[in-house]
Amino acid sequence: MPKITVGLAMILLILGNIVAVFSDALIKSLSPDTAVYQFVFFRQTTAVLILLPFCLFNRKNSLFYGIKWHVVRGHVWLLGAIFMVFSINALPLATVNAIFYTAPLLMLLLGMVFYKEKLTLHSVLVAIFGFIGILVVVKPTQINLAAFAALIVALTIATNNLLIRKLPLHHNVFQTLLLTNLVGIPTALGLAFWENKPWDWYPMLTAMGSNVFILIYAGICVFVYRAVEANKISSVEYTGLLGAVAVGILWFDEAPDISFAIGSALIIVPLIWLAKFESRKYAASEQTSREL
Repeated sequence: MPKITVGLAMILLILGNIVAVFSDALIKSLSPDTAVYQFVFFRQTTAVLILLPFCLFNRKNSLFYGIKWHVVRGHVWLLGAIFMVFSINALPLATVNAIFYTAPLLMLLLGMVFYKEKLTLHSVLVAIFGFIGILVVVKPTQINLAAFAALIVALTIATNNLLIRKLPLHHNVFQTLLLTNLVGIPTALGLAFWENKPWDWYPMLTAMGSNVFILIYAGICVFVYRAVEANKISSVEYTGLLGAVAVGILWFDEAPDISFAIGSALIIVPLIWLAKFESRKYAASEQTSREL
């Protein structure tokens, strides 16, 4: 298992979340009459095509070891992809991303339930401020079916990140992402036929572009959450909200109001404090170990 510092893990997650915003932006640029299940199928297949060259020269003799966990995680991923298309096309980009960022809060709870992780006072405080910030950004009046779909996406993100620990350690990032998408293709294809719409291959280009960005994010998650406990770093995923606001303004002319500034401050400022606190704590621990 790779060993990285908490500070480096946080930096990687920040970069990953900024990249993921561009994947969302491409999805939002789809035509309103795009066949959703076809598009999701295109995302699954193009992801496999992108990842396959990176896996050809790796050890393949035990690629399908632990396949049951890949199947579970792959279908959770597929479910999230479907609801992501619905929610992104129905809500402003910044709003939907704010709901997506309930995932770290859900990870704290799921990690405590399934992995007996201990919640520190600092992570709980940051989670509380983050939750308050999300409420300020989203506003209760904007809660509708699209917002509920976005919440399901957040739940799938949290579940997928925590399921990483169930995957075989000898699978590298490329193999893990390949299997995650590969096992969901039959279900995605079945849904596309069930949708019963004329096949339109043009959205495949958008699917491929979206995949490039989201696979970078997913790869970072696989690497980071294998190395560091979720409750130490999951809150830093909120920082992608700023990227969503910027892309929403520049790409879709979605100007945020004052509640975005207040809510974002409630999310970001505690994260900066947590990052500094964890860095000092790690440095002190390293110093103590050397002295012993």
